[in-house]
Order: sequence, then C-alpha cells, then structure tokens
Amino acid sequence: MWRDLAPIGRNDESGGYRRYAWTAADTDCRAWFKDQAESRGLTYELDRNGNQWAWLGDPAAGDAVVTGSHLDSVPDGGAFDGPLGVVSSFAALDELRRRGVELTRPLALTNFGDEEGARFGLACVGSRLTAGRLTPEQAAQLRDGDGVSLPQAMERAGYDPEAIGPDPERLARIGAFVELHVEQGRALDLSGDAVGIASAIWPHGRWRFDFRGEANHAGTTRLVDRRDPMLSYAQTVLAARREAELAGAVATFGKISVEPNGVNAIPSLVRGWLDSRAADQQTLDTVVTAVEKAAREYADAHGIDLETVRESFTPVVEFDHALRDELGRILGTDERLTVPVLGTGAGHDAGILADSVPTAMLFVRNPTGISHSPAEHAAEDDCLAGVSALADVLEGLACR
Repeated sequence: MWRDLAPIGRNDESGGYRRYAWTAADTDCRAWFKDQAESRGLTYELDRNGNQWAWLGDPAAGDAVVTGSHLDSVPDGGAFDGPLGVVSSFAALDELRRRGVELTRPLALTNFGDEEGARFGLACVGSRLTAGRLTPEQAAQLRDGDGVSLPQAMERAGYDPEAIGPDPERLARIGAFVELHVEQGRALDLSGDAVGIASAIWPHGRWRFDFRGEANHAGTTRLVDRRDPMLSYAQTVLAARREAELAGAVATFGKISVEPNGVNAIPSLVRGWLDSRAADQQTLDTVVTAVEKAAREYADAHGIDLETVRESFTPVVEFDHALRDELGRILGTDERLTVPVLGTGAGHDAGILADSVPTAMLFVRNPTGISHSPAEHAAEDDCLAGVSALADVLEGLACR
C-alpha cells in the first residue's frame, strides 16, 4: 500500500508532496482509497462533504468504530502526516481478519478531505463541514491563490458542491473515532516508546501584526529619520521566541508580507503572522499578551503604528477520557509495550469531531520530530507497532 501511494503528488525537485484538495493529486489519492476499500470487499461511500468511507458491517446500524485520517498534504509536506493513519487503518483491518476476529459493531475506515487547508487556507474543511463547524455559506467564501472558490474546485473535480453541509445523521452512526497519526514532535523518541496515546490538543491560534511606517529611499534616508517597520517586526520576532521559552510554550512568526517589497526601499508596511500554542489557556494568553506588549513598545519607540488582529483561535480539545482510558487498558495488556499519554500542539480531524463523538488518538514515534517537511519519517518497525496497536484497539472496541 505504501509503495503504491508514495508516488502520488510527489514533487521531484523538493522530494515533498503537493496533494492539495480537489486537484489531480487529490483525485488520485481518492481513487487509491476507493480501490483499497473495494479490493477488501468493503462498502464504499462518498459523503456529502467529499469525505470517503469504507464500511465493514451495516453503515446504518449505529455505534460504529471508525478509524482513519487524511491523504492531503501541506506544500512540500512529508509522506507520513495523514497517510500513515489511512494506510494503517487498512493494515489493521487486514490484521483483524488474519486473527479471525468477529466484530460485534460496524467498523469504518475514513479519509477526511482537505485536512491541511493548504489550498483554501482553512484546516479540516471536510470534518468541519460534517460537524457543522463550518457552514456552507462560509465554505463558499473560501478561495485559493488563483481566486478559485471551494465550490468551483469541487465542481471541477466532479463533485456536487450544493450538497455540502452538516451531516448529523452520519455522526450519529459513530460510537468511537480513533485516529492514528505520526507524532509531530519528539516526545516518544525521548521516552523510547514506539506508540503513545493523545491526551489533548493544545489551545492555539493565529494573530496578525500590522506594522505601518513610512516608505522611503534606502540609500538617501538617514537612519535617524526613518520610520522603518521592519525593525519593530524583527524585535517582535525575537520577543516571541523569548516569551515562549520563558512560558514553556511555542510561538512562531512563519509568514510575512512586506510593502512595497523593494530591495532599495524602506518598507511602509510589514505584516507578520504569529502562530502560538501552549499546554493550557492561561499559558497561551500569557505568551500572546507579552508578545503584543513588546510589539507595542518597539513600535512606539520607532514611530510605527501597530494593529493586531486575532484571525483564528481553537481552545483546548480534551479527548474523551473514558475512551482514552479504554485505549490504555487495551494496550496495557501487552507486557512488551508501554504506551505513554501525551499532549500535542497540532490540530487534527479527531479534534474537530471531539465535540460530536467520542474521539481518541494514537501516535507513532517520529525519531527526528520533523513534520510538514520531506524529512518527515517513521521507522518501519514503529509503523508496524502502530498497526498492531490500532488492531488491538479496534478489536477491543468492536468486539465487546
């Protein structure tokens, strides 16, 4: 499976993947999922929001155990983020059949669409629509860099955009959702464990900082006469790193826009986007407040006007405690395996669904911690340990 999926959407120059929603690469990934489902005799479904489902048992029976993840990628992303969860779900089903397991609950495997948000700028579109956390009207306003709207992209790919929207009937079928994912960090590598259980997704958000100064000639304007917003921005970037270190959080200025963006011109506007995440809300608030305070002080010192806007925010997502504890109980029966419980700063479809259905996550060790990069990696032995753990969980949940 991994060998068949690996070439789809891979960029030869970067070695990374460009599997964006409703593109040719996405279509090929969807065809791969459908082929895997049908080759196993599963009932294949495409829901109203473009998410794919493969069912073993009656889809309408309710109380189903569902597993899966996504197949799309960030720009030049790695091979494991998302696809490992989908491939592992099929492999875990194969393992259950090898064991001769008889399920007493329906089992479904899923591929959620547009999880990364690489094309339209909003993550987890497929699961957000399904859970009613994104309305059809809001979805219609999403556009890619070429001005193509989400409905237009769906229609061009052969899907009906008029059908998108909340899908409570589908969610009502689900008794538990377990998503396996490569860890996006080094906690498991540092603890020496192959597999972990997620406790929660950290609260996180994005803030835009607009530093407005005065455009002028880079070669003729004296330093003392300048209102250069780049200086305030640069100092704020350093402040974000400092405040995050002090609080035990993370803060990143990863995107910047400069006007007029000339080599020989002092900028009139520097716009930077801050991404910050922390283990709890109070810590996150402390970091962001301190960064905004520092930015204001730097801006005032250089005669710069500053505006800050919170563009998005997601509060802490606690995974279902009973389901999380059940995973620990199931996996705890294997004396060869220790399974720590850890938080994560990354968002996932499981986090979106957590308000609607009991959800849990399994993480597979990432030896470098690198993610959203072609260097993203997980060793084969760890991936197989993840498949075995997922199979144990599915057996424990779907055979009771």
